[in-house]
Amino acid sequence: MNNAVLIVPANERGRGGGHLGRSLLTLRALSAKGREAFLWVPEYLKDDFLLRFKEFFDSLARNRIISREKELFDHDWDFIVIDRFRTSVREFAFWSALAPLVGIDEGGPCRNRFDFLIDLLPSVTKIEPNIYAPALLPMPKSRRPKVSRYGEGLAGPFRVLISFGAEDSSGLGPAAARELSRLKRELEITLISPLHPCDSGGGANNISGVKVMGKIPNLRESLAEYDLLITHFGLGAFEAVYARLPVLLISPTAYHEKLSRNAGFLSLGHGGVRRIKDHAFDRDFFEALNKKGGEIARRFGLEEDQEEDISSFVPALTIRSPKRCPVCERNTRDFPLAPVLARSAEQSYRRCPFCGTIYLSRLKPPPIEYGKDYFFDLYEKQYGKTYLEDFPNLVEAGKRRVAIVKALSAGKLQKPCLLDIGCAYGPFLAAAAECGFSPVGIDPVEDAVSYVKEELGFPAWFGFFPSGLPEEFRQQPVAANEAGGGFFDAICLWYVIEHFQEPGKMLREINSLLKSGGVLAFSTPSFSGISGRKNLKTFLKNSPPDHWTVWRPKSCKKIFKQYGFYLRKIVVTGHHPERFPFVGRFVSDTKKGPLYRLLFFISRFLRLGDTFEVYGVKRD
Repeated sequence: MNNAVLIVPANERGRGGGHLGRSLLTLRALSAKGREAFLWVPEYLKDDFLLRFKEFFDSLARNRIISREKELFDHDWDFIVIDRFRTSVREFAFWSALAPLVGIDEGGPCRNRFDFLIDLLPSVTKIEPNIYAPALLPMPKSRRPKVSRYGEGLAGPFRVLISFGAEDSSGLGPAAARELSRLKRELEITLISPLHPCDSGGGANNISGVKVMGKIPNLRESLAEYDLLITHFGLGAFEAVYARLPVLLISPTAYHEKLSRNAGFLSLGHGGVRRIKDHAFDRDFFEALNKKGGEIARRFGLEEDQEEDISSFVPALTIRSPKRCPVCERNTRDFPLAPVLARSAEQSYRRCPFCGTIYLSRLKPPPIEYGKDYFFDLYEKQYGKTYLEDFPNLVEAGKRRVAIVKALSAGKLQKPCLLDIGCAYGPFLAAAAECGFSPVGIDPVEDAVSYVKEELGFPAWFGFFPSGLPEEFRQQPVAANEAGGGFFDAICLWYVIEHFQEPGKMLREINSLLKSGGVLAFSTPSFSGISGRKNLKTFLKNSPPDHWTVWRPKSCKKIFKQYGFYLRKIVVTGHHPERFPFVGRFVSDTKKGPLYRLLFFISRFLRLGDTFEVYGVKRD
């Protein structure tokens, strides 16, 4: 069941209208989808806010507004959308303590601390977002023809629209209208001029030949009726590009100018109103603007008709960003300024400041289902053969692991009982049986469990651990506890623990199922191997989308102790000389020459393998 979503916009005057406008659209879309959604407006701004947006809230209940901090704690928040342009450190610390944060066009000092970043407008920051999608901006429904040339289809003068947002605090609109009205061109000029300090409420109305309006109803839908838009960098400029309307920018600040140039717009510069007279506004000028607009549309994916915008994108999110480290279970939000290590389209990675494990946050559930294809199509794409074709090699690898488990086992039973979590098609079960164990398995792939039971003859259960175990194991009968604290002499997870969303909880379950002195063994990828050391961001971005945690050998002793185990042995595996920086490109894993062997020795000596195995025993 979904909890509530909170939207925190830039609702103070002087912050423009773009951030606030799309926040209101998102609020309406969430409500239409049946999601419980609210807008944060501080108490001291509420009356002014409701006056400015009276029409909007006439159609949407006013109880969607939260204005007092104590009201925030009456809800369980799925996530909070922050659309404030620049969020302060203090604000970020407050909001991040409540829920995962999704920052939209965030440019503040905590940009890289947000759980997820969505950039709708191009930015000049070096901190990459999770999603960079100007195509998600709320776009007009109507567009000009794909081929639109100077003078085509016009029965009258060129229609120029001048609009510098909901506030235009720099007074660029009236100034641009005055300069344009002095040109000896047949232009029909419309100026959207909200009240601002430079206008005093009436100056704009005195410009000869200029039609002045406070606002144009449904402006986004009527953009295509004009032949030129003069504005600054922001939502309006990209709306014009999408509508195939030529756009000319004037920048109110040096920062706006930097953004304009970076995005590829033709701009008259910071405060460049007087440069209007330098342009002829003839056929060549408008065709140059059209060409610029086409280039921007291709660059930012604005050529095709829009199917989804931010207001429909947000309601579809199912965010999982844990408040506690999923391994050591410490509250990571005690450190709200811990940076995100790497981001990709739907993933963010952080490192726990307590245990050092890297854990994953996701915008949507991973696009992987555990079925037969997981071991055939996906496995073959990665290793060049299906799981069953690789079965003999997996059995041999299993025998080496079983030998270590057997050496560490405290039991002297002839047939110690071993549970293989994520047993797949049973190669490790086969290896364990050959080495004197009585093995059983559990796996969420029904076809794999059927193969283990019918072809290999081992007991196995279909389902996820631990819920897929029979009732007697999950209830932990008193008799079993009296016999040594559990049911199994060994429990193993080979490249499985990273698939658990809460591995700490799983370690606690495993401890309860093991007999005193029983062995826990698992293998997992390592971010302290050569690939992670070479480029951690790339390593994490290439990590499978269902790997919720990424471990390192160094952290295991502390984690094992927390969950009642002694760490006994670590085996670093997955050595890849070809991945060494600079020199790795000179070696091949198919032609293992002197350089390959040297780098392989260095990798083993320095424990630089990209995977590792860890073995421990349950404490009394």
